[in-house]
Amino acid sequence: MDAKIQSLRQGRPADPKSSELKLPEARPAELDPAEFLAAAVRPDQPRPSRAEAEAAVQTLLTYIGENPTREGLLDTPRRVVEAFDELYQGYHQCPAEVLDRTFGETAGYDDFVLVRDIEFTSQCEHHMMPFYGKAHIAYTPVERVVGLSKLARLTDIFARRLQTQEHLTAQIAAAIDEILKPRGVAVLVEAEHTCMSVRGVAKHGAITFTSRYTGMFRDNPAEQSRFLSMVRAPQR
Repeated sequence: MDAKIQSLRQGRPADPKSSELKLPEARPAELDPAEFLAAAVRPDQPRPSRAEAEAAVQTLLTYIGENPTREGLLDTPRRVVEAFDELYQGYHQCPAEVLDRTFGETAGYDDFVLVRDIEFTSQCEHHMMPFYGKAHIAYTPVERVVGLSKLARLTDIFARRLQTQEHLTAQIAAAIDEILKPRGVAVLVEAEHTCMSVRGVAKHGAITFTSRYTGMFRDNPAEQSRFLSMVRAPQR
């Protein structure tokens, strides 16, 4: 029920137009489906060669004042590029394929499924420095469920790309919501960012929390509370 706005000051009536003002209902921003329906890098997309990538690493070594020809650094450009291939393999993986196989033998299960404490390591897009922590994911299926390990795999795909924690959280929720089409999705991510703990303000141990809710979790605060209480419940 909408309430009329009344002035708290005596003798000054409220603006009659103010009672007609309504704030827009908050809803999460929509993500481009291409972010979670296909790999981020197309096979035909032009990319520098491995030799060019290694040369770039050598340039950075020179920039910081190092001598890239000394013994300890001779193989560093190659090692760095190989590490990049591993750390950023999520660009070449398709999130939709991870969730494409579901199972219908659920015996009429109608509550949410929660997988908590999914450990991950990612890299922030601002400084290309690691942030790491845990993701907690719940969804309420409609007749069919996905293999539990697939939620962890989905998290890894998005984590192995450059982005912010906020974007990572939104991507996980959007992918599950769009591909599985459940009654609702809840995602909570907690992480420590080395761009904040080892540089800049250097506050070691500071943890950032981000969350995203869709469907029944977004519309029902009681379901949000139940999700959070299960996430925070002590391990047995």
